[in-house]
Amino acid sequence: MTTPAPREDTDPRETRQTKPKRFAAGLPAIAVTARRSAGQMGVARTGRTLARLNQADGFDCMGCAWPDPDPDRRSFAEFCENGAKAVAEEATTAGAPPEFFAANSIAALDGHSEWWLGQQGRITQPLVKRPGATHYTPIEWDEAFALIADELKALGSPDEATFYTSGRASNESAFA
Repeated sequence: MTTPAPREDTDPRETRQTKPKRFAAGLPAIAVTARRSAGQMGVARTGRTLARLNQADGFDCMGCAWPDPDPDRRSFAEFCENGAKAVAEEATTAGAPPEFFAANSIAALDGHSEWWLGQQGRITQPLVKRPGATHYTPIEWDEAFALIADELKALGSPDEATFYTSGRASNESAFA
């Protein structure tokens, strides 16, 4: 069997063909989790963040519905590898500055996978798509709030507004 050529937006480490593992958890999973999380958040932030993931005094994983065990029966690593990777992507220290959006059209961004987009970092300031524009452009916070206020004021009724927010959603999802 041959290994398929990786797509340009796929992490090549994820496309190698290897022999099947004899295990699916344990120390190797902890090592992968720690390495990937530290790469996104740094070592200290990884420790602080993962120590609170799915804990009674912490926060729930945004990637699943991990069951809540009794607070006195929780372990330190009360999460799965994929959950830790999702948290690391959300808490990344990498930023996607305005230059990133100037270099990438909306159509080009739409052609990439969710994984690739997530690896570019977090939005660092408000952006807008102007009518007829092909790229998002940065705007100041005051202008962003004014645009939102103008749209809300133009509604015929408060019932015409719909808002989406969640403690488990990223800032980008909330802004959308």
